[in-house]
Amino acid sequence: MTQTLPAREITLHELETKFGIQLVEDDQFFREWQDNLPEITDAEKERLDRVKLSYQNLTKYPPLLENTVKMVVLSPLLDLADFYLHPFHIKSEKSVAIAAADEGVIVRGEIDVLALLEQVWLVVIESKKAAFSLEVGKPQLLAYMLSNPDREKPAYGLITNGSSFRFIKLVKGETTRYAVSKLFDIFNPGNELYSVLSVLKRLGQLAMSNQSGSFCL
Repeated sequence: MTQTLPAREITLHELETKFGIQLVEDDQFFREWQDNLPEITDAEKERLDRVKLSYQNLTKYPPLLENTVKMVVLSPLLDLADFYLHPFHIKSEKSVAIAAADEGVIVRGEIDVLALLEQVWLVVIESKKAAFSLEVGKPQLLAYMLSNPDREKPAYGLITNGSSFRFIKLVKGETTRYAVSKLFDIFNPGNELYSVLSVLKRLGQLAMSNQSGSFCL
């Protein structure tokens, strides 16, 4: 009998035992968040400074829920990264399902924001309530990324609660492997939204290169 699990209830243990995913801690596995990052312009920095100030102001009036996080933090980031412009397009709250081989398990859920270039899954962003640790949403995000039908190309994800951000890379194969970036936080000295935007821009560049055939995600 097939068992259906809500993606919001999936655990890392279940993903490891039923889908065989493995965490990779080799620094060379996920270089995309570190290498060849584009520069952020002064105008973009000014915009992101306003985003940081807006978020800090909103945290004084809890609760700060998912839709607010999307509106105040995610939307400006996606706009500045050009994910609202051709050839990218955004599909929000997309239903996905994954099935574990020989396990009779299907995981179903909704992706909060999915950025697509043609059929290339570039960024999956799962925004959580501001009070939640990112660890709460990491299994959910990995479950969504597993639904990527392309086994040849990596899937990239970003999970945020509005103040903290972490990128994830997942590669399918004989063994499905994933790695995580460092944690970026809006309350660290300076403005780490600059770095978050730079990584998003880099992933966009890689997707564009893939469209022309010079690089495969």
